[in-house]
Amino acid sequence: MIHALARLKAQLPPALRRLIDDRRAVSAVEFAFVAPVLITMYLGCVEVSDVVAVQRKVSLTAYTLANLTGQVTTISSTGMTNILNAATAILTPYSASNATLTVSCISFDANKTMTVKWTAPSGSATLTPTVDSNLQVANTQLIYAEVTYNYTPIVGYQLTGNITLRDHMFMSPRISAPTWVSAACT
Repeated sequence: MIHALARLKAQLPPALRRLIDDRRAVSAVEFAFVAPVLITMYLGCVEVSDVVAVQRKVSLTAYTLANLTGQVTTISSTGMTNILNAATAILTPYSASNATLTVSCISFDANKTMTVKWTAPSGSATLTPTVDSNLQVANTQLIYAEVTYNYTPIVGYQLTGNITLRDHMFMSPRISAPTWVSAACT
């Protein structure tokens, strides 16, 4: 078989034989095949890394929002604005305008019936979170913070569109359940 190919090659015109024997551009052709795959993988890794970083910031923001709210006993409108601004600052360098922060105070009565006593910022939708049974303790209160972030991918926007990242946090008040403006949590 090899001898037959060699005889066939010998019958070709000299210019075509030189083209078949030329190995100088093999690396360029192989790179042309591999480069799009490598570039796509690189951009995909960059995108996944960015989403993971934003999700981490969203989790930290939810924790901070619940923690700061749980440290005080009375929160004024200005105090709540300061708490929300401090929690939002964690999202830096990502745009805070894409985030929605909500914090609520939840109270459980003697029968472990849950009631959302207040939700901030005012005008936001009243949340009805699902509370794990281990957190449902009679005659107690919980601070519930939720952060939602509308993430726009850097590279793959046409493929995925916006991605909604969210996290929430439950935390016990440190001293006593906070009162927000005039809404008590007890």
